[in-house]
Amino acid sequence: MTITSQHNPAVREIRQLRQRRRRRERAGRFVAEGEDLLSAADAAGWQPVARYCAAGSGLPGVEVDPHVLASISGLASGTRALAVYEERWLGAPAGPLCVYLHGVADPGNVGTVLRSAAAFGASCVALGPGSADPFGPKAVRASMGAVFEVPLAEAAGPDGLPGTKVALVPGAGAPLREARPEGEVTLLVGAEREGLPPAVFEAADVVAHIPIATHSLNAAMAATVALYELGTRMPPP
Repeated sequence: MTITSQHNPAVREIRQLRQRRRRRERAGRFVAEGEDLLSAADAAGWQPVARYCAAGSGLPGVEVDPHVLASISGLASGTRALAVYEERWLGAPAGPLCVYLHGVADPGNVGTVLRSAAAFGASCVALGPGSADPFGPKAVRASMGAVFEVPLAEAAGPDGLPGTKVALVPGAGAPLREARPEGEVTLLVGAEREGLPPAVFEAADVVAHIPIATHSLNAAMAATVALYELGTRMPPP
């Protein structure tokens, strides 16, 4: 049976999951849309709670009238497929290479950090206070499927983060390429404008910066460069 009404309970749930973080947190579910993202989820072994496709598309899932599907899509061109998944969280941040985001409120930056974490073999991305929801639609889309690959954790602060804590602070400490932490490492990254708050900065074991010719990089770009620097030094698994 094809879903043809915007008032269908499944359609209402998808709309709420896409638009409301509290709804996602209560339900423990999120939405991914687009064939590439769903293929990434399949490749990573994630089973959807429910899967929907545009009627007549020939894709797997419950068929939905294309106009109804377009009304709940976050893509400018609409979508032919979307699915609902259960969120997955680690019990605690894990090494050997963890990224901790504190106050990184832009969901695009969070999603891009996930993508970089997957590219450079990070074992975990930990979300601290003030950081965007990694399961929000913009973050999921920016992750390009990495949300299904990189383990996620929540952290109230630097306590309990694994290994040597390396704070990335513009203009402070030694150049990152000169930092030589041994063993497990957690990279601490703050928002572009505010940076890391004093309590997080002071909890770091190492303070380092990325030498650049301009004032700053955004959080995702800085994390990407730092992950490359640190990730290439980690022993193979």
